[in-house]
Amino acid sequence: QVQLVESGGGLVQPGGSLRLSCAASGNTFTFYAMGWYRQAPGKQRELVARINTGGSTNYADSVEGRCTISRDNAKNTVYLQMNSLKPEDTAVYYCSGHRVVAGVALDYWGQGTQVTVSS
Repeated sequence: QVQLVESGGGLVQPGGSLRLSCAASGNTFTFYAMGWYRQAPGKQRELVARINTGGSTNYADSVEGRCTISRDNAKNTVYLQMNSLKPEDTAVYYCSGHRVVAGVALDYWGQGTQVTVSS
């Protein structure tokens, strides 16, 4: 069992920046691909960015160039640096961890952190 705890959300003005953090419990963090998802009111949860165990990343088109996902395996933490924030970035942001062991997918989610972009 892995527990994921997000932090760093809040209220920010358009054009501002935030850095989200997600701390994982246990000692298997390095084996997990990590991702950030978001869900706005009335919309489906969508991928924002993900990073695999080797450090390769990919991003949603809507945040490409504005967001950077990174991981610090020594701290069991994944980050999402968000710049040039827009009102449409307002959502609850969730951290996720994914791993396949013996053909069985293990997926864990954090509780979410609210990001509100508004003047």
